[in-house]
Amino acid sequence: MGLFFSRNLPFKFCLPFIFSKKISGDFFPRQLEKMMCLVARTGRHLQRYDGGCRQVVGCIPYRYRLKGNQNKELEVLVISAQKGNGMQFPKGGWETDESMEQAALRETIEEAGVVGSIESKLGKWLYKSKRQDRLHEGYMFSLLVKKQLENWPEENIRKRRWMSVAEAKEVCPYTWMKEALDVLVSRQPQI
Repeated sequence: MGLFFSRNLPFKFCLPFIFSKKISGDFFPRQLEKMMCLVARTGRHLQRYDGGCRQVVGCIPYRYRLKGNQNKELEVLVISAQKGNGMQFPKGGWETDESMEQAALRETIEEAGVVGSIESKLGKWLYKSKRQDRLHEGYMFSLLVKKQLENWPEENIRKRRWMSVAEAKEVCPYTWMKEALDVLVSRQPQI
């Protein structure tokens, strides 16, 4: 029962609210925020594969920071890698019982502790796994951050940091994520 409850709660209760267009500005009450840190998915038994390639999805969380009187600067949120060095954007496995967008949002909440609006798919990349000798299909989305949570599932194993696009390109070791960041920047209005 516990596994059923923890695996289905975010998708039966939370995600319809997150994807709804009728949500007020502060729709994520503190009680729900604390509960979210208990409901992260684990394991790969529902993992999607296509022709032997593991399918992963993620987001580039971003916001605008006021700089000076009228200027705005684009900032992106990066997280520490679970194992190893470097910073990256949140991403993880796309599971069979969720849409691509739901998986991207779930991974972003679990790993980075932010909630927002998924705007568009930035693209699809093939990349080689560091742990296994196999290819992965990586899909990335842009996510305009609406709320940064105080508690999130992986807060004890990941650090998160807002930084400029140039800084993110320096600290991210993955070419495919840097290319996704370039797509995000190219789609932003001139600031």
